[in-house]
Amino acid sequence: MGRVTVRRKVLRVRDGVTSHAPDALAGEEPMEIRVNGRPVTVTMRTPGHDFDLAVGFLVSEGVVHSREDVAAVRYCAGATEDGSNTYNVVDVQLAPGVPEPETSLERNFYTTSSCGLCGKASLDAVRTRSRWSVASDPTRLSTDLLLSLPDRLREAQRVFDRTGGLHAAGLFTAAGDLLGLCEDVGRHNAVDKVIGGAALNDQLPARGTMLMVSGRASFELVQKAVMAGIPALAAVSAPSSLAADLAEESGMTLVGFLRGSSMNVYAGADRLL
Repeated sequence: MGRVTVRRKVLRVRDGVTSHAPDALAGEEPMEIRVNGRPVTVTMRTPGHDFDLAVGFLVSEGVVHSREDVAAVRYCAGATEDGSNTYNVVDVQLAPGVPEPETSLERNFYTTSSCGLCGKASLDAVRTRSRWSVASDPTRLSTDLLLSLPDRLREAQRVFDRTGGLHAAGLFTAAGDLLGLCEDVGRHNAVDKVIGGAALNDQLPARGTMLMVSGRASFELVQKAVMAGIPALAAVSAPSSLAADLAEESGMTLVGFLRGSSMNVYAGADRLL
């Protein structure tokens, strides 16, 4: 199994004084995602919640929509030269009748830890369409609860405490209950892990929930939330213009700069109490 953290000896300089000491780094390894045995993408991720990551990616891409669409998820045997299991190759077996992703959709791309969309080969491949409408979700959100989420997310980041180098995504109910939290070197991977976990727990569409992320709110993260039926996305940093446009178009509530006692609401302000 891959390592979530890796110990490395470093040279520390503090006020002109040098010393050697071990330091913990966030693990980063490539993971190949296959569908019915066929490779569809390679992503750089922090090991852990790999099955959730694979399923969440396929939800974001519109390949699967619920637990019923997935027959099995497993690490691939025989993926190495000696025929042993590798924990960096995950195969998702689709349920009978679920169409495989078409090669014409250009999903065969390499995903870095910093960006998940940049490898797509055409503009048409960027947008995906959700099975569910978040605009029809009647969820109302308390501003007091929203203001508490950054601290609650930070308190749950166990690996960040050791490395200082991971993004986090947490899925909360409108009442403030934490449904799932994942960390990863890639913000899009952290979101996919949370969405995949919800899918495998029969929680999609994730109506009545809000997604809290530790970084900025990009177009891609808004799109992933929409694909999972999540009606609200909050971020401690800024959204992009396309993220705000997509949130407004989709009927999603988008909150940025959620820090301390302040926030900016870029779309869907009518959901806030």
